[in-house]
Amino acid sequence: MSGTAAAEHPRPGHDPYKIGRHKPDAAREATGHGDEGPASKRIVTAYGFWIFLLSDIIMFSAFFAAYGVLGRAAAGGPRASQLFELKRVAIETGLLLLSSYSCGLSAVASRAKSQLWTQVGLLVTGLLGFAFLVLEVQEFAELAAKGAGPSRSAFLSSFYALVGCHGLHVGAGLLWLGTMMAQLWVKGFRPDILRRLNCFNLFWHALDIIWVGVFTVVYLFGMGS
Repeated sequence: MSGTAAAEHPRPGHDPYKIGRHKPDAAREATGHGDEGPASKRIVTAYGFWIFLLSDIIMFSAFFAAYGVLGRAAAGGPRASQLFELKRVAIETGLLLLSSYSCGLSAVASRAKSQLWTQVGLLVTGLLGFAFLVLEVQEFAELAAKGAGPSRSAFLSSFYALVGCHGLHVGAGLLWLGTMMAQLWVKGFRPDILRRLNCFNLFWHALDIIWVGVFTVVYLFGMGS
């Protein structure tokens, strides 16, 4: 009975499931739960940035909704199947997904405090993202040269708004990435720099997830219209 009672009512500080068995008490990161105290700055910062990302996703949801309503309103002009080059968009998608992978590798390297491989991972991420952006700008320029600008129809207005908004986010992400590379090089792996880098990683991966939605809804579904 005494053993059963002890199992049902563990003493304070007891870890019956050995969750922290691989870490000494000093190495555990407070999560804000239990008796470990308030959450660490890294967790609080990441939580706050997730709230920002959710607000950004709500904005993109509005653009997706607008495109869903206006996607067939071509006003007698060209439709998606007549304008889009699926091969180019597939290359763009591959570039962005590869950049997400290299971004993840840079995050692993930053946790290992490897300056060289963190910078290499971020550089590759930036180059892939820049290549994606170049292809997207080329696509917009070619469409405009064909007379398929944003004012041609409601369909094209919603297309430029959705895809262009994502492109602007990628451009902002590249500026942020360059800033993080410089800060890491000058200031090293300070806790505040690592928190900013973690936020950048979340931002970049969110852009990749949104692009998968754009690729599916705008381009794949559009080719069948």
